[in-house]
Amino acid sequence: MDSIKINKLEIENVKRIKAVKIEPSRDGLTIVGGNNNQGKTSVLDSIAWALGGEKYRPSQAVREGSTIPPNLRVVLSNGLVVERKGKNSSLKVTDPNGNKSGQQLLNDLVEQLALDLPKFMDSSGREKAQTLLRIIGVGEQLAGLEKKEKELFSQRHTIGQIADQKKKFADEQTYYPDAPQELVSPSELIRKQQEILARNGENQRKRDRLNEITTGKHRLFDDMTRIDDQIAELQARKDKLKYEYDQAVADEETARKTVLELQDESTAELEASIADIEEINRKVRANLDKEKAEDDALQYKNQYASLTKQIEDTRKSKTDLLKSADLPLPELSVKEGELVYKGQQWDNMSGSDRLKVSTAIVRKLNPKCGFVLLDKLEQMDMQTLNEFGQWLEQEGLQAIATRVSVGDECSIIIEDGYVKGQEPPVEEVSEYPKKVSWKAGEF
Repeated sequence: MDSIKINKLEIENVKRIKAVKIEPSRDGLTIVGGNNNQGKTSVLDSIAWALGGEKYRPSQAVREGSTIPPNLRVVLSNGLVVERKGKNSSLKVTDPNGNKSGQQLLNDLVEQLALDLPKFMDSSGREKAQTLLRIIGVGEQLAGLEKKEKELFSQRHTIGQIADQKKKFADEQTYYPDAPQELVSPSELIRKQQEILARNGENQRKRDRLNEITTGKHRLFDDMTRIDDQIAELQARKDKLKYEYDQAVADEETARKTVLELQDESTAELEASIADIEEINRKVRANLDKEKAEDDALQYKNQYASLTKQIEDTRKSKTDLLKSADLPLPELSVKEGELVYKGQQWDNMSGSDRLKVSTAIVRKLNPKCGFVLLDKLEQMDMQTLNEFGQWLEQEGLQAIATRVSVGDECSIIIEDGYVKGQEPPVEEVSEYPKKVSWKAGEF
């Protein structure tokens, strides 16, 4: 189904309008020009009232000084004829077959914001973004992702603060590189000391034994000397003593070798350790506290990095969601709850880009409606105006706009309530109030 556009419109006695008829371009831009207070905006207000209903009725609808009630007639591209006339400006909607309808049919065909674009343009950036998200059907999903991102960001912020505190605390802790890694036990040191003393005692016993053997050897040698003169008669004893002597020499050699291999262990280090055990353990505890603080800081740093990754993943999901959506314009998106076009938020967009974005979104809201009303296009220079008109034609959109100008860019010029160059209608005079009628064949 083709979108609905305005083929013709006829306006009489509305606000500053005396009598105007217009056939807008089907696609592109139709500019209603003229100087101030000539009736340009009255044209847009009349269309909005005709199609939008009583809520768009001007507070002073009847032209000042006129006794004839307003008369509005709009012919739409689908053949519908919309009329408001008479004292109460009653609505009549007639289709090509002569069937009658009412405001409900118009509400279905005509997007309300197309009649009141400033309402959209004046809304907040977030409201505009929500409108866009609603029409492309990703509002709830994006809201969920944004909520998740905020929660993760808040959690990461807290973790980051704790991590910084833990790191600062760890850095302030004293560390003793010469201290052992574990606490020293006094009983263990005493046990080791006792073992060393026992081994040293055994060594001393062996030294005493050596002395005994050496003394015995000397005594035997003395005995051998005394009885040397009696060797003959004491040969047997001598042999025995000789045997004992040889055995003693062997034992001495064995004992000497054993003693030479002995080495006493010093207990001085252990005695010093026992004496300094409290100081040692203080250092050990300090080192353990520092290591624990550094480990805590590292854990929170890792949590921070993990949350950062989750935030990045969530933001990517948002980007992917919007990339896959059916957006009204290329380069139009939503970032952090704000409408963004060509990388710019609403307050940084040019006037023409704002109009383009608004028109595209309003068209997307109701694809049945193929037109939009725009006021005050004097903000656009000629090049921008031409580019905007070309874009409208390319998109198959119809825009009826006003501009304070009497230049060639204007499709028509309103002057004192009439279309300049258009012959005013004939006023019929009777006993009743004056009525305006168009010449035959004009409309």
